[in-house]
This record gives sequence, C-alpha cells and structure tokens, in this order.
Amino acid sequence: MTGPLWPEVCLHVVSGKGGTGKTTVAAALALALARDGRRTLLMEVEGRQGIAQLFDVPPLPYEERKVAVAPGGGEVWALAVDAQEALLDYLESFYNMRRAGSALRKMGAVDFATTIAPGLRDVLLTGKAMEVVRRRQKNASDAYDAVVLDAPPTGRITKFLNVNSEISGLAKVGPIRNHADLVMNVIASPMTTVHLVTLLEEMPVQETIDGAAELRDAGLPVGGIIVNMTRNALLTDDQLESAIAGRLPVDALRASFVSAGLGTHVDQVLPGLLDEAADHAHRVMLERRERQRLSELDMPLVELPFLTGGVDLGALYTLAHDLVDGRMA
Repeated sequence: MTGPLWPEVCLHVVSGKGGTGKTTVAAALALALARDGRRTLLMEVEGRQGIAQLFDVPPLPYEERKVAVAPGGGEVWALAVDAQEALLDYLESFYNMRRAGSALRKMGAVDFATTIAPGLRDVLLTGKAMEVVRRRQKNASDAYDAVVLDAPPTGRITKFLNVNSEISGLAKVGPIRNHADLVMNVIASPMTTVHLVTLLEEMPVQETIDGAAELRDAGLPVGGIIVNMTRNALLTDDQLESAIAGRLPVDALRASFVSAGLGTHVDQVLPGLLDEAADHAHRVMLERRERQRLSELDMPLVELPFLTGGVDLGALYTLAHDLVDGRMA
C-alpha cells in the first residue's frame, strides 16, 4: 500500500447527508489514523452521543477520554463538544473569566446568545477543534497526531465551517472576530480537509455533489468521498440485463431447483425470486450510474462494504482496515 492521500492533514472533518453513516465512518477513520502507535481525537458537535454508542462507552462529557486502542498500539480518544462548555473554555483561555461564564450560563445568557446568533455557536464548536489542532503545532504534551470531527450534515457543513462569513454580521472587530480568524487560519489551511460520506443513491449523491461545490466556492479544503454500505453484484452483466428485461431462463431455473431436491414448492417460490432478481438488477444499475456521477467530481473515492451484522466495535475495526487500504489513512 502506498502512503495516505493527506499526509500533512491534522484535522479531518467528516460530513454527509443524514442516514449515510457519517458518524460510523468518522469513528472508523479515527481508528485508522491511530494505527501504529499514533493518537487521534474523535470529536462530535451535535449532542447526539453517537460516538459513545458506537464504542459502547458511557455518554461522553466535555472531557477527552480514551475509548479504543487501535492496531499497533495507537489510541483513540473522544470528546463531545458542548457550546456552553466551549464558551467557558474560551473565556478562561483568553480572559481568565471562567467564573463569569458560569454565571452567564446560570442566567441562560449562553443559550440565548447562541440561539439568536447561530454563527457564535459554530465559532465556539469549531474553535475547540482549532485549539486541539494547534497543540500539535506547539508540541504540547497532550497533542494528537490527528483530529477527526464528526461534523453537521452536508447541507449545513459550509456554513458551519465558514465561520468568518457567518460571524460577519455579528462582529466585524473585537475578540469574537479575532477568534473566528484564528479558527479560519486552521480550517482553510492545508492542515484541514473535509471528507463527504454518501450512499450510492440519487439524493445522497446529489447532496454530495452540491456540498463539494459549495465548499470549493467558499475556499474550503475538500478531501475525499467515502461511499458507505456498498454491495457486490450477485449476477453477471448478462444476467443483470436478462433480469431487468424479464428474460431469465425460467425452465432452467426450475430444473436446477428440482435437481437440488428443492422442487416441491418451486412454482410458488420462483416468481418471487425472479422479482428479487429484477430488483437487485435495477439496484446495481442505479449504483453504477451514481458511482459514475461521483467519479466526475475528480475527488479521491473510497468504498466501504455493507456489513450484514450491523455496526459494533468489531465492525469499526473492519471499516478502519478498509479505509487504510483505500489510503484514507
């Protein structure tokens, strides 16, 4: 295997349409990046505790905790970022005012501010990722080799990351604006890339295409496309065409059932099997069309298999191995 596609990247942002397995892919990527003795931090910002569920650990606090050991002795740590706690961090780091921030939270001022100014919330959430990335630049003892951010869905990812634009109506100068500038110095730099997770279905693929275009138009770094839950074709190309056209050899199929000793109910079972074959063929052709659309984006593309047993910790290791083979890590 050759080296990873993004060897200089520290912050890997993972986005995707809801239902594509974005959080699962982010977790697998964190494992892949942590292999061979490295340390990664997996962050979530949507308050869903999806990371804790995947790694079968208690709900994550606003505190970095080790959740898994990667192949080769690496470590995956995780953090659930909360806007209120991030504000307290900000006040303490820049103004030594954590106590004042706690008072503001008790008064409900933090919720009020982040509700009427969503851009402020995004600055606080992305600011935590920026702070962790900058630890590596400073060679801090608690630095990570890579950070994986389980980010909002594709439809909101550009606004979430482009904090300078979102904060412009709120603060053109001052500490908030300066903080936003610091965030953008990391997010819009070669240290960051944004990966988009999709399925081989029309709506997720279209959202991926639109999301990649929006990110590029905003000057944000686009990484790769991760196609999740792919399935192998069970029929040859000729059989696929015959299934769609209703021309599968019914008599030969019936004879095969009889010779295998399964002929008792063959006439009741065979029509349903033919329908399933046609559905499978249509699905395969759809996936091929959508895969072709994705290939026209000229972005690195990695495919992950559909896991019939569901996603548990063992499945995450399997997906992480596939991401390494696909050079995502």
